[in-house]
Order: sequence, then C-alpha cells, then structure tokens
Amino acid sequence: MNTVRLDVDADTGVAVVTLDRPERLNAVDLEMVRELGEVWRALRFEDAVRAVVLTGAGERAFSTGIDRDAVVPQPSSPYMQDDPLLAVGPKANGLWKPVVAAVRGMACGGAFYLLGESEFVVADPTAVFFDPHTTYGMVSAYESVLMAQRMPYGEAARMMLMGTAERISARRAHEVGLVSEVTEEGGALAGAVRCAAVLAGYPPEGVQGTVRALWAARETALAQAFAQAPHLVALGNLPAERQAELFAGRPREYRVR
Repeated sequence: MNTVRLDVDADTGVAVVTLDRPERLNAVDLEMVRELGEVWRALRFEDAVRAVVLTGAGERAFSTGIDRDAVVPQPSSPYMQDDPLLAVGPKANGLWKPVVAAVRGMACGGAFYLLGESEFVVADPTAVFFDPHTTYGMVSAYESVLMAQRMPYGEAARMMLMGTAERISARRAHEVGLVSEVTEEGGALAGAVRCAAVLAGYPPEGVQGTVRALWAARETALAQAFAQAPHLVALGNLPAERQAELFAGRPREYRVR
C-alpha cells in the first residue's frame, strides 16, 4: 500500500491504521479510498485483531479531507452523485470491530467521514476541527449529517457554516462531546491505543454486538439524511472553476475557539 499503513500488535489484538500522506496533510485521494476499503475489509477476517486505532501520519493533520487534485467524474443528473468518501470508512465496509480515532493537528472536511464512523475520538491539544465547504461555495452535506449526530445541533451548525473563519480547539471539541479525551501534546495515539487495548481484551462478540447496536441507533437517520445529499450538493455547489477561484483567494486568518 502507498497511502495507508497497517500495523498489528499480536499481543494486544490492536491494529493501527495510519493515513500516510503527510506531505499532502493526509488528504484522501482515490488511491487512499481504495486502500482504506481493502484494509477495513481485510480486518473483518483477522480474528486476532479485536480493536482498531485510526490516525494520521505527521504532526500537522489527521486529514484535510478529499484531495483537491483528485478527479472524480460526476453524472449530469442531480439525483446521482459519485462521492468516493462514502466508501472510505469502516462501517461502509462492514467492519463492526471498535475503531478509536487519534487526532493530532487538523481534521476538516472529508475527514469527518472517518471520524463519523469511529466509535470515539481521542485528541491531543494541537487538534483543530473545521469544515471549509461554505467558504468555497460548496454544500457540506454528508459531513454535516455525520457531525450533527456527534455534536449538539448549534455547535455542529456553527462549525459547518463558519467555514474557514473558525476552528474548534481540542478543548472545545471535548466540551461539546466530539472528542472524548484530550491528552498531553503528542499523546493522542498512545491514549487511543490504550483504550483499544482494553476493548481488545474483552470477549469480541459482546464488543462487536455493542458496536453494531450503537450504530443501529444512528443508521436510520443517516440513511434518510444521506438520501437528500446528492441533489443538495448538485443544486448548491458552485461550478468547479468558481470553487477553485474561491480556494485560491481564501482568507488566511481564522479564529480558534
């Protein structure tokens, strides 16, 4: 694999999946989508792996979402939109082993597909969360749906609507429930692995059944909301060339709260 790293500790039963494009802030390209799908599906058959940690390489970002250089052809119909990130997460690939996300640095935009399919998030103090879609004339559809299930509505709405003008700190993310623990700086991965090792030490049937039950509480609402997303995106997104102009001229100042 070129964009994803998989490390398995046979003693603890914990696998660490690392997004490995630090030079691109772990932005997701189509190769990473394919490789992540392969990893999640392979882990379904690895009985020795009983819990998973998901993290990003480097210090600057967990992931900044879809790589803007990725070319994703789209049908002309507003009722059919191809979103490669819908296939990027563990639940989308039928993995019901617990996944704990470890976040350092930026997590924004399409990164929420991955955080939204993790059981909980451990972050270090450098973590910041934001969604740039509205700044660039784009509809935040799937990301908003996923975050609205992880945060109070007003907090999710503010993050998704304020675009690049604001970033949510790890402290604030913990206060509103997006993050379950803030570690010391540089300690997010170790903290997530520690939690995953506890989960891996329990009987797997009970753990996996609980993961499935937790997801069942969310999936009906997700399915209904996701059904609205394709034509909301088609109706609301500016043309690609106008998005590129806004991206090139984006303001560099932002507030962290």
